[in-house]
Amino acid sequence: MSGDFADVDILALTAQIVSAHVGNNSVPGEQLPGLIQDVFRSLSGIGTIAPIVERPEPAVPIKKSVFADYIICLEDGKKLKMLKRHLQASFGMSPADYRARWGLAADYPMVAPNYAAVRSNLAKQIGLGNTRRDAVPEQVAAPATKRKPGRPRAIRD
Repeated sequence: MSGDFADVDILALTAQIVSAHVGNNSVPGEQLPGLIQDVFRSLSGIGTIAPIVERPEPAVPIKKSVFADYIICLEDGKKLKMLKRHLQASFGMSPADYRARWGLAADYPMVAPNYAAVRSNLAKQIGLGNTRRDAVPEQVAAPATKRKPGRPRAIRD
């Protein structure tokens, strides 16, 4: 029974709001039903409580997920050296999705620190990332003029 009174109050408020809006603004006649519906929906939704979205619980505390030799996945608790491939294969998540889901900083590592250091040293040993600043650029020789086919010309005195 109280729901009927609430509907009547909402209808009365809707009528007042729409009439005040139409009195102060020019509204075409074909937009009036939509305006009434929008105002009614807005007023009907005021008393409802939005569902509370619970934040998922990580497998381990976030502060204890990064170690020197491995990283623990917050989704399933696995110890991994590289997290990116595991996230994509197992959960279909990108690193950005993972960081957003768990509220992690943009600099949260996706690779174990020791593994990253080993790979970095290996890359430096084979010379990746070094530009050859000390090397002299090769000088391209001008192409020799090509001789025309046939006998050479006789020189006249």
